[in-house]
Amino acid sequence: MVNALGKALKTWMSRMRSHPTVATLIVAAGRGTRAGGGIPKQYRGIAGRPLLDRTMEAFRLHDRVACILVVIGEDDHGLYEAAITPSDKLLSPVVGGAVRQASVLAGLEALAAAAPDIVLVHDAARPFLSADLIAAAIEAVTGDVLAAVPGLAVVDTIKAVDGGGRVTGTPDRGALRAVQTPQAFAYAALHDAHRRAASAGIAGLTDDAAVMEWAGHAVTVFPGEAGNVKLTHPEDFDAAERRMRAAMNDVRVGQGYDVHAFAEGDHVWLGGVRIPHDRGVLAHSDGDVVLHAATDAILGALADGDIGTHFPPSDMRWKGASSDRFLAHAAQLLADRGGRLAMLDVTVVCEAPKIGPHREAIRARMASILGVGPDRIAIKATTSEKMGFTGRREGLAALALATIRLPGDGA
Repeated sequence: MVNALGKALKTWMSRMRSHPTVATLIVAAGRGTRAGGGIPKQYRGIAGRPLLDRTMEAFRLHDRVACILVVIGEDDHGLYEAAITPSDKLLSPVVGGAVRQASVLAGLEALAAAAPDIVLVHDAARPFLSADLIAAAIEAVTGDVLAAVPGLAVVDTIKAVDGGGRVTGTPDRGALRAVQTPQAFAYAALHDAHRRAASAGIAGLTDDAAVMEWAGHAVTVFPGEAGNVKLTHPEDFDAAERRMRAAMNDVRVGQGYDVHAFAEGDHVWLGGVRIPHDRGVLAHSDGDVVLHAATDAILGALADGDIGTHFPPSDMRWKGASSDRFLAHAAQLLADRGGRLAMLDVTVVCEAPKIGPHREAIRARMASILGVGPDRIAIKATTSEKMGFTGRREGLAALALATIRLPGDGA
């Protein structure tokens, strides 16, 4: 096992010199009974959305995270499916164990096929982490650092007490840190440490950093975030509800428009869906007018230029590029600002092809790219009554309106 770990770490070190692959493992197998509510706390709603889905959002939208795996309770498949927003990054969930260590090990075993370089382990009950914290966690695992955790300096005086409540000591708070998640690790090293701990019958360690410490690995602490709180008690959920509703009060609307002429071909791309047609389109990228208009609508709401600003047609890197990259980029910019998409309304203008048969597939694909539910995507179609270039079947167009919510004072 040691030799296998050594080979895996050599491979990891080689990859780390370029661009490491990152997986997220979200621990959501607990019952959370102290939070009340009648169901496991990770499925309770906050401002209209399940806690688990809000927690996953930051990872869904982060461009450094390649895949996400959630460890759930044995009887929670229905709750899980109802709670999550579909995403291309999301792997099938796995069932956890009786204790946290067993749940994480189950998740690590399931990630073996993906073989990521770095794994981020995060609590389902911490929904307020930022994209910057995820990036900091990833960057902290480099070189000979195999384990890194976010931590906050302890500001209160801490007392050690015995079973009778008597103080037995006062630790130096300057040397103490309150540790959070996501905790970041070299995947091979953490997987090995968990397997060894399980084989040795070690089951009472409270986080994955403790598992690495037990296995003899050094653990580094990087700055955490005061707002990255864990929801445990009913009053935590009340506070989270108030925080969520108050924080997202800067509501903005942006518009987008795109048009492409028809050319020789046998299909068009609309909303990330390949639609058979007797013509193609003339375009620098794949010519997806729906995704182009949607991208510009989000960029407009952010007041951050347009699609040509971020992906110049003069740059040959985007020649023939899939337009889902453009929309995903706009979604990442929105996430980086701490914002969320409230609604995206798109109208396609063309005589043909017919949009109706493909409407739900388009909604599902765009929802996946944007990391939201399909209920936030509207796709409509109309003709121009045989007038103009669309009426003459010379091309097609799309118009989009994006409503976003950003943190702010609403001014």
